[in-house]
Amino acid sequence: MERGLEAPRRQISEQVRLMTGSRRTKAAIRSRREPLLLLGPGVAVLALAFFLPVFQMLVLSVQVTGADGQVSFGWDHFEKFFVDDYYLGVSIRTFRLAGLITLICFLIGFPLAYVMSRVGPRLRMLLILLVVLPLMTSVVIRTFGWLVILGNGGLLSDLLEVIGVTDRATRLMHTESGIVISMVQVLVPFMTLTILGVLQRIGSDLEQAARTMGAGFWRAIIGITLPLSLPGIVSGCLIVFALSISSFITPTLVGGVRLPVLAGSIYSSVTGSFDWNFAAAQSVLLLLATLVVIVPYAMLMRRRDTKAVR
Repeated sequence: MERGLEAPRRQISEQVRLMTGSRRTKAAIRSRREPLLLLGPGVAVLALAFFLPVFQMLVLSVQVTGADGQVSFGWDHFEKFFVDDYYLGVSIRTFRLAGLITLICFLIGFPLAYVMSRVGPRLRMLLILLVVLPLMTSVVIRTFGWLVILGNGGLLSDLLEVIGVTDRATRLMHTESGIVISMVQVLVPFMTLTILGVLQRIGSDLEQAARTMGAGFWRAIIGITLPLSLPGIVSGCLIVFALSISSFITPTLVGGVRLPVLAGSIYSSVTGSFDWNFAAAQSVLLLLATLVVIVPYAMLMRRRDTKAVR
């Protein structure tokens, strides 16, 4: 009797096992699909807010309207940009100022981030608040403040005259120096906070060990802290550089029409000559310049993370 029931029991057990395995497989597939559903709204917003405008910009940049109104495609707008000394000068100024702004932001941001990483939590929070506070204010308001400070008879001009640096009022408005000063104030928080995140993970143990073995303060900073914080430094420099070359409000208000930058040139092409196609071509070049800087770094960081996991 028991032997007769053994075969049906095995069949039932096998069916139960198959059903359980099937349910587990479906649950596993469902658990993988559900997080992907959460990406839907973000992908939709990204497509509408970035990819579609970029695609439209690419199309406009190669559209050429002939005298007879016929629309064709070509590189005429890009050729116009590269053969015109005015636009080449605007590009050179934009990248030169961006490089100088990035360097000064690093020279200010690294020491500030180092001090913030070594002080107590209360003082660190206060310093972070002071660094972030300008970001909570509208860039237009901050730039207007710099217009007052940098203008003729402004605070900075009077200060330079009082301390004997100059013997008369210094004109900083509508100069490259004025653009650099105002942009550094705007972008230093991005450099400081990016480096701070790396320095907090490093800690001070290695630096203290080096100083115990006879290394001086500056030698420990240059030989240990600086190389270990290099990922944060590179990230901060890339962020500041990318924001610098694409900035419009501050360079335009402080530099004026005498010192146009690439973003200002794009705006002038749209509002002045109503040449949307040429403005799109300039925008494409600006986007490519940003990607040339950021994409290789992202690939290097991904390769480094892959090696670290292995």
